[in-house]
Formats: sequence, structure tokens, C-alpha cells
Amino acid sequence: MSIRRLRNNPKILGDVNMVTEELKNLYYKRLLPIEKYYSFHHFHSPSYEDADFDNKPMVLVMGQYSTGKTTFIRYLIEQDFPGSRVGPEPTTDCFSALMYGETEGIIPGNALTVDPKKPFRNLDPFGNSFLNRFQCAQMPNQVLESISIIDTPGILTAAKRKLSRGYDFPAVLRWFAERVDRIILLFDAHKLEFSDELTRAFGALSGYEDKLRVVLNKADRVDSQQLMRVYGALMWSLGKVFRTPEILRVYIGSFWSEPRQVCDHYQLIELEEEDLLADIRNLPRNAAVRKLNDLVKRARLAHAHIISYLKQEMPTIFCKESKKHNLIYQLPVIFTKIQQQHRVPAGDFPDCTKMQEKLLGQDFSKFKTLKPSLMASLDKLLTTDIANLVPLLQQQEVRKKSLPGVLDGDFLGTFRPEHYRRDPFKELPRDDESSEADFDDWVVEKYKPKYDEIFYNLSPNEGKLSGTKVKEWMTTTLLPNSVLAHIWRLSDVDGDGMLDNEEFALAVHLIEGKLEGHWLPRELPSHLVPPSKRLSTHNIL
Repeated sequence: MSIRRLRNNPKILGDVNMVTEELKNLYYKRLLPIEKYYSFHHFHSPSYEDADFDNKPMVLVMGQYSTGKTTFIRYLIEQDFPGSRVGPEPTTDCFSALMYGETEGIIPGNALTVDPKKPFRNLDPFGNSFLNRFQCAQMPNQVLESISIIDTPGILTAAKRKLSRGYDFPAVLRWFAERVDRIILLFDAHKLEFSDELTRAFGALSGYEDKLRVVLNKADRVDSQQLMRVYGALMWSLGKVFRTPEILRVYIGSFWSEPRQVCDHYQLIELEEEDLLADIRNLPRNAAVRKLNDLVKRARLAHAHIISYLKQEMPTIFCKESKKHNLIYQLPVIFTKIQQQHRVPAGDFPDCTKMQEKLLGQDFSKFKTLKPSLMASLDKLLTTDIANLVPLLQQQEVRKKSLPGVLDGDFLGTFRPEHYRRDPFKELPRDDESSEADFDDWVVEKYKPKYDEIFYNLSPNEGKLSGTKVKEWMTTTLLPNSVLAHIWRLSDVDGDGMLDNEEFALAVHLIEGKLEGHWLPRELPSHLVPPSKRLSTHNIL
């Protein structure tokens, strides 16, 4: 089902949003009162707002400078976006949120933090130094109808890092990591230097490894032997930084839609690309599961038990300050005691060192002890309410085919300088005085003799070429499979899984235009439809 059809069907939209709405109600009813009572936002993260539940899934793209972050995003959305720049040196110096909008434009960071419809209101504490380097680029793009993308500044190497950014870069990354659905971390196959800033950025992602996907980009620029060594070095380095039982998933690819360089591992790059794009396409379908998981993580955090214990241990009148520092020093021991008394798993406790830092600036006398009614409400949330959501999630699983997802054809595009970006496939406006015959001319016709020679050299059967033969010839162009698949969908006008000589000529025409640096049309314009197919196409419409 198309996104447009989904938007016009309120019943299906209601089914899709059912779990999210229920999660929102449970948060406001059960969890938010507890977070306010025990000042959760002072120690961990700000309270959720409507926009955190209602907004589309977000993808955070990060990596060192010149790893291809902006080009990767252009590859996904098939167009340039306001404020984007590409170059071998650090070119992106701000965070850019790419979101859907009816008109193209840029919203500055300070305006974003006061918009209740955007999920960025809690970025205020990072100050003007950050907000001046934060913006939202809105545009009418079909991919952005299903997901939002966050482009980040390139992480600097030790040699490049001369001046401070002016804001807490790892803290901002952690803020986004908590809220996004997927984190794409790009590396360049030619340089794997792990700088101090990169290591600190990795620290900000701690606890969110399940959202992380690592991409070894520009893999077509190295031979297979070099790729094997680079891949091994990357896995070894990541293993030292992310100390998790599971090995991080590393995708090998060259994520742009220009023809790739010939290499022995070309097929591997194609398969890896398909896997990563499939993972991103599934984000809109799995958004409710991610929100449920994040809500349970917040609810299980043993924050209330810690605050209550510290309050009980504080003296009423004398030696408050010395006792406070003593309690902070003994916090690891206190964690162990709470574990034993309340049977709280060790994994439900916050990072001890960070908690100690936060406690230094707090007044323990204002802390609250455990309130039975609130704790009973929390227990009901975890034992009953969440369990009741499982059937709704299963219903959503059944309806997966009806959910909005990022379409295959939307991951296509070419990224050349502006003077290359003409549109030879665009249909020209029809002049009232022009003759019907002129308008009905097929623009591919004048090149058809050349295309027919290729067609008949491929030995068609009963005037048609099978998909297998066409694919074998198409792959010689070295265009990515995702681009070739889109060209096939446009060319197989009658949908019979084969191409006749006119459909094949159309396919070659589209490929040549692509190789010259033009955008591909999302749908086949009427003037490109082969003459023999125009009557049947009109009948279908």
C-alpha cells in the first residue's frame, strides 16, 4: 500500500498509532508522577512530551569527517537538502534534522526548542553555543514522510581538533542516542584513526548498542586483501571500545548511487547494501516496539530506591554536609545493599560514577522516601499494563504490510555538482497550438536503432528478454542494484517480468541518463511510455 493511500485511510492510521497512544497514556498516568516526585530529570533525562511519542522514527548518522555522512543521507532521500555540503575536509559543523514539510526551508535551533510539535524542546540546557549550530531542514520528500534523519558534525581527528566546539558534544550525542531508533556510524575504509573525540563519542553511545549499525564505507576503493585487513582492524578496535557480549554488526558498502569501481567483492557490497536498506525500511514498522522498550528501561531504573535510601540515611540536624559526602563516596556499597533488600537486578542501576557527579550538586534534605501508592502504580505498569500491550503489538505485526515504510525506489539518486543536475526525463508542458503528433513523439525513438542492436545481441526469445538476461547486462554498468531495480520497475511497463525491444530501449535510455548524472523519475512520465504500451496504460489508469 502506498504512503498516500495510507494517509487517506484513517482506520489504518488508527491501527498504527494505537500502541503509541496507549504508551503515551501509561507514561502520563503511571510513570511521570514518579519521575516528578523523585526528580528523575535532574539525574537522568528530561521528561517525555507528546512529540516524543508522536514523531516519526529518527535515524542518527555520525562518524569522522569525510566518511561520507552527508552523501549517505543524499543517497537515502535522493536529493540535496538545505545546508548540505560535501568535501574532503570537515564541512558539516552543525546538527541538521531532516524532516518532512510541505515547503522547503530551514528552521533555526532556537525556534525548534519552542515548537511543541517537534521533539527537540529539551535541548535548551545545551545553550546558545549548541542551538546556533542546530537546524531543521524541512522538505517535501517521500522518504521523510516515514522517517526523520539527523546529520551530525564530523568527529575530528587529533590533528584537526584545535578549538573546542563550545558545547558538550558527547552529551548532545547521548541526548539524541536515547531518542532515535537507529544510529548509523560510518567509517572510511582508507582511515580508521580512533581520535580522543571519537572515543568520547563512543562513550556517549554506551547503553544504546542495540540501536547501532556500523558502516565501513567506500569499500569499492580497496582490493579484497586490503578490505579483509581493514575489516579486521575495525572489529578489533570496536571490540575494545564497546565491551558487549554481542559483536556489532558492520556493513561493508559504498553508499552513493554513482557507478562503483570494479572490485572482487562487488557482489558482497550489493548484498550488504540490501541488508542495511532493509533494516532502515523496517524502522517505521518497529517504532512502537522501540518506544515500549525505552519506556520500560526508564521504569525499571532503580532511581526511586536510591533517592529514598539517601533520604533515610541523612541526619535531621547536624553534620548534614559531611554525611552527604560520605554517602556519595559509599554509593557503590549502597547499590549493593539496595540490590539485596529490594531484589533489584544490577542492570537496573544507573552508572555509579555519573550518579555520584550528579549527587554532588543536590540537597539531600529535599529527597523523598518511598511512597507506597506510587510504587504500587509502578509495579502495575511493569506487571500488568505492559503485558496488556503485547496483543496490540501482535495485531500491529499482522498489519505490517499496511504500515508506512521507506520504499525501495526512494533510496535512489545521483549526487553531482549543480550544473550536472538537469532533468531529461521531465515531461515538457503541452502547448495548445502544438499538434497531437508532436506531443506523442517518443523521445527514445531516435536512439532506438543503437539500443536494438544490444537487444538482439542478447538473443531474445519470442521477441522478449527474460529478467535474468537483462540483469546480467545491466550489472555491467556497475550501478548499484537498488538503482537498477528501480530502472527495471520503470521499464517493465506491462509488468510481465520481461522486456520487449521498446521496454529494453527505455531501460537503456534511463541507464544512460543516470550515468550522465541525472535524477531518475519516481514514476514513469507519460511521454516516456513506449507507444505500444500507451493505450494499455491509459486503460489501466
